[in-house]
Amino acid sequence: MKKTIFEEMGGTYIRHGDYLIPCLTLPEEEEQRFIGVWGQRHLRYLKEYRRGIYLNLLTSGRLNDYLADIEERAQERFERIVEQMKQAQGITEELKADDTLEWIGKMSNIQVCAREIVEVEMIYTESV
Repeated sequence: MKKTIFEEMGGTYIRHGDYLIPCLTLPEEEEQRFIGVWGQRHLRYLKEYRRGIYLNLLTSGRLNDYLADIEERAQERFERIVEQMKQAQGITEELKADDTLEWIGKMSNIQVCAREIVEVEMIYTESV
């Protein structure tokens, strides 16, 4: 029987009944890095709206590293935006001690705004 291109490249098959199934494996990634909420949201975006990019990253073994990088950059951006908005609105630890409910309301508003900014700039965009 003539060798297929797959066999010439070092591939092998497993016989299941009358069918030959190629033995395919994904490349191993060096280490599993942490993927938090930002990375998970971007993963969901890639799966739903950028399927080709998702499959390319998955089959090349770079998906975990890519999502971990997105996670780190998005978290840093989120924290930076929150700090800048706190300074711009004059929110201090003194306000936290004096009027806790007002501080909670303002911080909640800032975090929602910062989350939306990060999602638009980094999560729901094609950033490969």
